[in-house]
Amino acid sequence: MPAPRGGEKERKVTELSTFSGQNSDIADELRRAHFGDAWHGPAVGELVHGLAAVEAAARPVAGAHTIWEIVLHLAAWRQEVARRLATGHLAPPEAGDWPRVPAVSEAAWAAATAALAVSTEAVIAAVAAFPTARLAEQAGDARDPALGSGVTWHVMLHGLAQHDAYHGGQIALLKRALAVKDEK
Repeated sequence: MPAPRGGEKERKVTELSTFSGQNSDIADELRRAHFGDAWHGPAVGELVHGLAAVEAAARPVAGAHTIWEIVLHLAAWRQEVARRLATGHLAPPEAGDWPRVPAVSEAAWAAATAALAVSTEAVIAAVAAFPTARLAEQAGDARDPALGSGVTWHVMLHGLAQHDAYHGGQIALLKRALAVKDEK
């Protein structure tokens, strides 16, 4: 696979080349879901890049989550899956399923997007350290869709990438709704 242009993305592709087999495929899928070159369209990191804090905190669709809420949710779950891979223990995210948005400021928004990128790197590193032979093992005793348990580690990791794509689509729609509101 040719390396994407741009220093940061080139570094990540090089790091992924040290993985083997299924772990490499899963790590690449997670990297693309956040950093770019995703098959389905813009990656989450691309979607939130350049947004102002006030835009991220806006609620253009009544009853829907804000972009900021989604970013915190994604970071919490990425961090939780990284922790699960390291410990084998399944629990809800330490920050909560839907962490509370702090007071709106550019610094707080920058911290949220940085935490999202850091959590992505953490889960990719955890995938690299996870024994490939364990991917087929069941994570958790019983199926609990809200907790993401009772599936194999393989399914959980692909589910995390699907989770990113799902919420990335929501972010794209919220950005579109913000643009429409701004034009009125």
